[in-house]
Amino acid sequence: MPERLPLFATTARGTEELLAAELTALGAKKVRQDRGGVRFHANLDEALRIVMWTRLAMRVLYPLGEFDAPGAEGLYEAARKVPWAEHLSRDTTFAVEATLRDTEHNHSGFVALKVKDAIVDTMRDAIGSRPDVDTKDPAVRVVAHLRKTQLSLSLDLAGEPLHRRGYREETTDAPLKETLAAAMLAAADYRGEEPFADPMCGSGTLVIEAGLIAINRAPGLSRRFAVERWPKLGQHARSLLGDLKREAKAAERPPPSTLLARDFDEDALAATTANLRAAGLWEHVTIEQLDATMALPPDGPPGLLGTNPPYGERIGGGRGGQKGIKSFYFKLGDALTEWVGWRSAVLAGNPGFESAFHMKPQKRMNLWNGPIECQLLLYPARFKRGR
Repeated sequence: MPERLPLFATTARGTEELLAAELTALGAKKVRQDRGGVRFHANLDEALRIVMWTRLAMRVLYPLGEFDAPGAEGLYEAARKVPWAEHLSRDTTFAVEATLRDTEHNHSGFVALKVKDAIVDTMRDAIGSRPDVDTKDPAVRVVAHLRKTQLSLSLDLAGEPLHRRGYREETTDAPLKETLAAAMLAAADYRGEEPFADPMCGSGTLVIEAGLIAINRAPGLSRRFAVERWPKLGQHARSLLGDLKREAKAAERPPPSTLLARDFDEDALAATTANLRAAGLWEHVTIEQLDATMALPPDGPPGLLGTNPPYGERIGGGRGGQKGIKSFYFKLGDALTEWVGWRSAVLAGNPGFESAFHMKPQKRMNLWNGPIECQLLLYPARFKRGR
């Protein structure tokens, strides 16, 4: 990899500004927000540090080029323009993933197949043999994105999406993606120094992400990245990552303050418990079975309350519909008036949440939890009871 290359980090829609700030703090240069991600420049050392430490990026991509690719034949010919022998060898396994937007094609698998065929034929022409496809654990993951007739091709430095931290042993309905939970905490300026509580923790994603920040653990510390197996960069990448991981491990600390996970549902608490154990945070988090609409704040100094309340599935749906869920939100707002000194970050996926919650946010952000449009509502600390 040259001194610095243009790279692209993908992220959840609505979190581009947060990711840009994170990448800048991690040493990226020429940082520029784009739709669905952030463009930046980095050398190999900087890129690997980013891949290991980013909490918000879904993928970090090494762009190979953008091409006009009309029709099926256009896809094939465009992919043939990439000098694949510079990135693959006869012993390198690979896979192609494709995403589509406003295109004449209606199946991403077809686009991936045409790109795969082009890679195989180009390699056969260049070195006389072809690399094997491995869709489960490829050494090189090729990411193809087709928008109208514009085909962009990239290599994924990590291989697997970065939200897969490795601790999700069990889930509940509609689990919060790890990178979105981290984005909530970043938007709330949570640095891990103050107490954190989630009164509706579900499978525990928010409290786990808060815990990782509190102990200063790199999200990718235990991962093996695809770039470590790339033919030309693998050996150097493994050496750099070894140094980065030793440095990151030495920087870990005990959590400076308390971490609390609550839920009324036994299955949710069981999932939280399993996931905390997998994340190595079990001993740092207090777990309690309590109803958020009746529970008082924990003892000790206030901090950040972060939560992703149900959108209507666990509460309200089948028990009064929207009227039932709005009643729950109203009771929740009343209960949180007792959390004196606590500020709050709430991801609301139900349009009726804010009016029923009867508190005015200091700031709001539009975010997407998968296909669900949500609002992240940030509330200032309360210094006396009441609305």
